[in-house]
Amino acid sequence: MKLIIQESGKLLGDNIECAYTFYRRLKGLMGKTSLPDGYGLHIQPCKAVHTFGMKMDIDVLHLDGKRVVVGIEHRLPPRSAGTAFKGTSSVVELPAGTLAAADVKPGQLVILEHESPRTTAHRRSTPTFP
Repeated sequence: MKLIIQESGKLLGDNIECAYTFYRRLKGLMGKTSLPDGYGLHIQPCKAVHTFGMKMDIDVLHLDGKRVVVGIEHRLPPRSAGTAFKGTSSVVELPAGTLAAADVKPGQLVILEHESPRTTAHRRSTPTFP
Protein backbone atom coordinates (compact mmCIF):
# COMPACT_ATOMS: atom_id res chain seq x y z
CA MET A 1 0.00 0.00 0.00
CA LYS A 2 1.03 3.64 -0.31
CA LEU A 3 1.71 6.04 2.57
CA ILE A 4 0.93 9.71 1.87
CA ILE A 5 0.90 12.88 4.01
CA GLN A 6 -2.48 14.46 3.29
CA GLU A 7 -1.50 18.10 3.85
CA SER A 8 1.53 18.07 1.55
CA GLY A 9 0.65 15.18 -0.74
CA LYS A 10 4.16 13.79 -0.17
CA LEU A 11 4.57 10.08 -0.76
CA LEU A 12 6.48 8.46 2.13
CA GLY A 13 6.37 4.97 0.66
CA ASP A 14 4.80 3.05 -2.17
CA ASN A 15 5.44 -0.46 -0.84
CA ILE A 16 4.22 -0.43 2.76
CA GLU A 17 3.67 -3.93 4.13
CA CYS A 18 1.10 -4.68 6.86
CA ALA A 19 1.87 -6.30 10.20
CA TYR A 20 -1.58 -6.88 11.65
CA THR A 21 -1.17 -10.39 13.07
CA PHE A 22 0.69 -11.36 16.24
CA TYR A 23 3.43 -13.16 14.30
CA ARG A 24 3.99 -10.31 11.80
CA ARG A 25 4.12 -7.73 14.62
CA LEU A 26 6.59 -9.92 16.53
CA LYS A 27 8.86 -10.45 13.52
CA GLY A 28 8.69 -6.87 12.25
CA LEU A 29 11.89 -5.97 10.38
CA MET A 30 14.19 -8.17 12.48
CA GLY A 31 17.03 -9.64 10.49
CA LYS A 32 16.83 -7.08 7.69
CA THR A 33 20.14 -5.49 6.73
CA SER A 34 18.63 -2.63 4.74
CA LEU A 35 15.31 -1.02 3.93
CA PRO A 36 15.09 0.47 0.43
CA ASP A 37 13.43 3.83 -0.23
CA GLY A 38 9.70 3.43 -0.66
CA TYR A 39 9.44 0.40 1.62
CA GLY A 40 8.07 0.27 5.14
CA LEU A 41 6.03 -1.67 7.66
CA HIS A 42 2.72 -0.56 9.21
CA ILE A 43 2.32 -2.24 12.61
CA GLN A 44 -1.13 -2.26 14.19
CA PRO A 45 -1.89 -2.38 17.05
CA CYS A 46 1.36 -0.99 18.40
CA LYS A 47 2.32 1.58 21.06
CA ALA A 48 6.13 1.59 20.62
CA VAL A 49 8.89 -0.31 18.82
CA HIS A 50 12.38 -1.60 19.46
CA THR A 51 15.24 -2.29 17.07
CA PHE A 52 16.75 -5.31 18.80
CA GLY A 53 17.66 -7.80 16.09
CA MET A 54 17.89 -5.11 13.40
CA LYS A 55 21.04 -4.07 11.59
CA MET A 56 19.97 -0.61 10.41
CA ASP A 57 18.62 2.73 11.58
CA ILE A 58 14.92 3.36 10.94
CA ASP A 59 12.46 6.25 11.12
CA VAL A 60 9.29 5.59 13.12
CA LEU A 61 6.00 7.36 12.53
CA HIS A 62 3.52 7.14 15.43
CA LEU A 63 -0.17 7.40 14.50
CA ASP A 64 -3.33 7.68 16.58
CA GLY A 65 -6.58 5.84 15.75
CA LYS A 66 -7.51 8.47 13.16
CA ARG A 67 -4.05 8.24 11.49
CA VAL A 68 -2.91 11.62 12.80
CA VAL A 69 0.85 11.84 13.51
CA VAL A 70 1.37 11.93 17.28
CA GLY A 71 5.11 11.21 17.35
CA ILE A 72 8.20 10.95 15.19
CA GLU A 73 11.47 9.12 15.78
CA HIS A 74 14.32 9.93 13.43
CA ARG A 75 17.09 7.40 12.82
CA LEU A 76 16.33 5.01 15.69
CA PRO A 77 19.55 2.96 15.83
CA PRO A 78 19.84 -0.83 16.10
CA ARG A 79 19.58 -2.38 19.56
CA SER A 80 17.45 0.43 21.05
CA ALA A 81 14.03 0.92 22.55
CA GLY A 82 11.80 3.53 20.96
CA THR A 83 9.62 6.10 22.68
CA ALA A 84 5.98 5.46 23.60
CA PHE A 85 4.12 8.59 22.49
CA LYS A 86 0.74 9.28 24.11
CA GLY A 87 -2.13 8.31 21.83
CA THR A 88 -0.16 5.96 19.57
CA SER A 89 -2.28 3.11 18.21
CA SER A 90 -0.08 2.12 15.25
CA VAL A 91 3.39 2.84 13.88
CA VAL A 92 5.08 2.84 10.50
CA GLU A 93 8.74 1.82 10.26
CA LEU A 94 10.50 3.51 7.34
CA PRO A 95 14.02 3.90 5.95
CA ALA A 96 16.13 6.31 8.02
CA GLY A 97 15.88 9.86 6.69
CA THR A 98 12.42 9.46 5.13
CA LEU A 99 10.55 11.61 7.66
CA ALA A 100 13.10 14.45 7.68
CA ALA A 101 13.23 14.54 3.87
CA ALA A 102 9.42 14.85 3.71
CA ASP A 103 9.34 17.38 6.61
CA VAL A 104 6.69 15.35 8.46
CA LYS A 105 5.29 17.06 11.58
CA PRO A 106 3.02 15.99 14.44
CA GLY A 107 -0.62 16.84 13.74
CA GLN A 108 -0.48 15.91 10.05
CA LEU A 109 -2.87 13.30 8.69
CA VAL A 110 -1.54 10.14 7.05
CA ILE A 111 -3.36 8.32 4.26
CA LEU A 112 -2.75 4.60 3.85
CA GLU A 113 -3.88 3.91 0.32
CA HIS A 114 -4.62 0.22 -0.14
CA GLU A 115 -4.11 -1.52 -3.43
CA SER A 116 -7.02 -2.95 -5.35
CA PRO A 117 -8.11 -6.49 -4.33
CA ARG A 118 -6.99 -7.79 -7.72
CA THR A 119 -3.43 -6.51 -7.16
CA THR A 120 -3.14 -7.71 -3.56
CA ALA A 121 -4.46 -11.18 -4.42
CA HIS A 122 -1.17 -11.85 -6.19
CA ARG A 123 1.04 -10.57 -3.35
CA ARG A 124 2.51 -12.75 -0.66
CA SER A 125 1.42 -12.00 2.90
CA THR A 126 5.05 -11.86 4.09
CA PRO A 127 7.27 -8.84 3.41
CA THR A 128 8.82 -8.67 -0.03
CA PHE A 129 11.75 -6.44 0.86
CA PRO A 130 14.64 -6.91 -1.55
